[in-house]
Amino acid sequence: MARVVVIGATGHVGTYLVPRLVEAGHQVIAVSRGQARPYADNRAWAAVEHRQMDRDAMERDGSFGAAIRAIGADIVIDMICFTLDSAKQIVEALSGHVAHFLHTGTIWTHGYPTVVPTPEDAPKRPFGEYGTQKAAIETYLLEQARTRAFPATLIHPGHIVGPGWLPLNPAGHFNAAVFTTLARGETLALPNFGLETVHHVHADDVAQMFMGAIANWRASTGEAFHAVSAGAVTLRGYAESISRWFGHEPKLTFAPFDAWARTQDPKDAEASWEHIARSPNCSIDKARRLLGYAPRYTSLQAVEEALTWLIADGQVTR
Repeated sequence: MARVVVIGATGHVGTYLVPRLVEAGHQVIAVSRGQARPYADNRAWAAVEHRQMDRDAMERDGSFGAAIRAIGADIVIDMICFTLDSAKQIVEALSGHVAHFLHTGTIWTHGYPTVVPTPEDAPKRPFGEYGTQKAAIETYLLEQARTRAFPATLIHPGHIVGPGWLPLNPAGHFNAAVFTTLARGETLALPNFGLETVHHVHADDVAQMFMGAIANWRASTGEAFHAVSAGAVTLRGYAESISRWFGHEPKLTFAPFDAWARTQDPKDAEASWEHIARSPNCSIDKARRLLGYAPRYTSLQAVEEALTWLIADGQVTR
């Protein structure tokens, strides 16, 4: 089995991926700042070697890539690379020293969709700093794979969901009050006609895809894959389903976005615009075909599991 480094190992996906790697027999080295714990307990973590590194500080002095290379891993999984400069530093350090490099991207590399479900090779028009930087990283890594045989695979998650944190809600932002409104059978206001889409994925399904990419090295290197549920949901459909999950018939109102935004907290309205302006609806056909990807959770099932935790934690009340 392989020696695997996971950078940003204690986050959403790492919570599920690291135990999967250990259970598959890999030797796992978890790299993080040491300021967070996994969202779920698993005895597999007792077999993990932990290395504490502050990536930002080490990249500023140019030592991070060399420190990762010195671990001597066969596989490096990078969960927390957000700029092209950061990607270049680690690729330059690992070129010729790693058998497989897996990068966590985002479906926001697409910008707005022009065809749905959107395949990975659709023309990309990213906007905003996050999506633009992630798209630049994708272009760079795929070019490195093509021209220098750098063994890169890109995994692009949707809106990651799981117990332990707030999921993207039916209004397109992260305020738990939206779920409380639905839990109490009260009226929820949505922007426009509620027909924009969001595309969730359970964190364990993202972990599943990383495992599939590792197991199918020849098919996955030099490629990018969407890691999402089998189907996106509209804001309206999402709200209706969660209302009924709480035992209520939906009570929804609609207003043009600008009018609706004036009734919301400005930060919530901004977050909603960021999500619905992109309205992702991504295909998983390529991942199914090449990696055997089969998500265990629908978007709604993933959210319902997270909601069960939020209710128990007191963040959503009836």
